[in-house]
This record gives sequence, C-alpha cells and structure tokens, in this order.
Amino acid sequence: MSIKVPATEHPVSDLVRNRWSPRAFSPKSIEPAVLKTILEAASWAPSANNLQPWSYVYATKENTEQFEKLKSILLPGNHLWAQHADVLILASAITAYGPDNTPNAYAWYDLGAANATLLLEARQHDVFGHVMGGFDRKKAKEVFHFPEHVEPVVVIALGHLGEAGQLDEPFYTREVTPRSRKALGEFAFAGDFPS
Repeated sequence: MSIKVPATEHPVSDLVRNRWSPRAFSPKSIEPAVLKTILEAASWAPSANNLQPWSYVYATKENTEQFEKLKSILLPGNHLWAQHADVLILASAITAYGPDNTPNAYAWYDLGAANATLLLEARQHDVFGHVMGGFDRKKAKEVFHFPEHVEPVVVIALGHLGEAGQLDEPFYTREVTPRSRKALGEFAFAGDFPS
C-alpha cells in the first residue's frame, strides 16, 4: 500500500498532491462520523448564488440493499473493482431551481466543486475516492426515482487504501503507474489563449 505522491513544478500543498484515485480498497470501514464529515464538506463548496445544486445518494457496504442498488448501475469494468469500496455515492446535479424550475447553467460546475471539496476532506481522514463516469445514467434515474431536473453525473467510490496486488489487469498496472499531469504552461496562459 503506497500513496502515489507526484513531483510538482511548484510547491503544491500535500493535501492536493496526496489526492489520487486508487482502485484498490481495503476491507476497513469508514467510521460513520468520518463519512458524515466528508459528506458535509461538500456543502461548503462554492456555488452560483449559493444554490448548492448537488445531491448525494450513498450507501456503505453494511447497508447491503442500498449498496447493491448503487453497484447495479455501474458499468462492468468499474463494477470489478468498485464493489470493494466501503462506500458508493451517486453524485447528481440539480439543474433547475425555484417554483418556475429556472434552469441552472452552472449546476454541473458547482457539483464538480462540491465533489472536489468532498475528496479533499476525505484525504484529511486517510480515505481515498475514485470518481467514475462509467455508469448507466438512465438506469440510475429509474432506480432512484429522480425527477426530471436531477441529473446523475458521477459515482464516487470511497474507502481506505488497499494493496495494488489485489487488482487484476489492466487495473494493477494503472494502480502502480506514476501519476502525471500537464505542465503548467500547457493550460495556464498569462494573456491571450494561444492560437
């Protein structure tokens, strides 16, 4: 079990550098109070007009029925490893608000900020998260009876870090491959966007 801490161009905080997306989870449970803290952290993310347009449906492995419902929406490749996480969370964007169902163009962006805040809080408690787009959105809306204005966006697996050796390929190789990111000069520009 090793945390993949990358080298950075600039002195990025340890909290950010230590956040990564493993697929190997240990059988250790996340304490209920810690899970509540992680979930509450999402509420402190910034959002347009403070609408907080996000919703989380979650289950721990102990809540077998709800956990199975969440597992049932995963695509097969993600199901192989995510079933070993301690918690599964379906993160959704609330795309309209108010009595007139006014569209919220920033709902997905705001949900992303909430998810990032949740994941950083998780690392404070030695918990790791892996965000997945590989799930059946239509089935998720049906299984969880979502209204029209609630859009399932990602599923998050949470748990304590396990051993890479417990994973089959191609997941083992992904787990042990060093992390990399684009260089700062490839995405941040002082002035005009390069042509």
